[in-house]
Amino acid sequence: MALALFALLTAAAASPVGAVEPVDSRDPGTLRRQAPPPVEPRPEPTVSPSAAPEPDVVGLDVSWPQCDTALPELSGFAVIGVNGGRVYTPNPCLGAGDRPSQLEWAGPEADLYLNTGNPGPDVSTYWPHGQTAPRGCNTPAALGADTVDCAFTYGWNAAADSYRIALDAFKSLGWAEADAERIPGERTWWLDVETSNSWRLDWSLNVATLQGPVAYLESVEATEIGFYSTPLLWFMVTGGTDAFATYPAWHAGASDLSDAKERCSAEGAFTGGELQLVQWVENGFDTNYRCPSE
Repeated sequence: MALALFALLTAAAASPVGAVEPVDSRDPGTLRRQAPPPVEPRPEPTVSPSAAPEPDVVGLDVSWPQCDTALPELSGFAVIGVNGGRVYTPNPCLGAGDRPSQLEWAGPEADLYLNTGNPGPDVSTYWPHGQTAPRGCNTPAALGADTVDCAFTYGWNAAADSYRIALDAFKSLGWAEADAERIPGERTWWLDVETSNSWRLDWSLNVATLQGPVAYLESVEATEIGFYSTPLLWFMVTGGTDAFATYPAWHAGASDLSDAKERCSAEGAFTGGELQLVQWVENGFDTNYRCPSE
């Protein structure tokens, strides 16, 4: 993700969480994530073998802002964004096509992240009016469009759409059979929770919208599910819920590798679960440190 959150944190602290436009469309519009600025090459510092991090400990995350950007040689893990900045949008550089595939760059074992949000029934073009499963929304048996069950189903549907986008990308690269219904391999699916997407002022509705994607991904037997955010943004969106205390977290906001390591040992995960990744920006790319296992 292009997820340097310093400017966003300042704005978020001063304003309530609410719907912004476009809320769920094929046009990502003007979002906080922007393509990284050109970076002048610089000599890599010389480090002793004992000081160099293991390849699977430091990795990168990229998504639509890095489309057509020359990506560095990958020596560690990768997390690739499925969406184009909002729910119901595809990352145009995910799979095979006219533009370089970020998924191909990362490899078939890459972790994936998807966007989340809850714009509500009045502004969303994808609200599940009349849908009966996984929960009823605005049906004769389940009256009302702005309910916890509707929010849950909206989140479920958005995750299903993101999963389809990712599965199509795997198929386009020849990594899944044409008739496959599941993405092969094991990976963590991260749910991106940020105030730059649309959220309600009612925390219970937002929590339900996150429970929907979790339930969907569990239904397709995702290996692991976690959440990307910061403690502040998580509180603004969810009220600091402990409903996801068994799920890992990925924190943004570190300044460098040393700071990321310190946060791994000093910070508790905003979910209440295990803190697995900490992110900072280095050489114009989002870089991540995998915290030691507890």
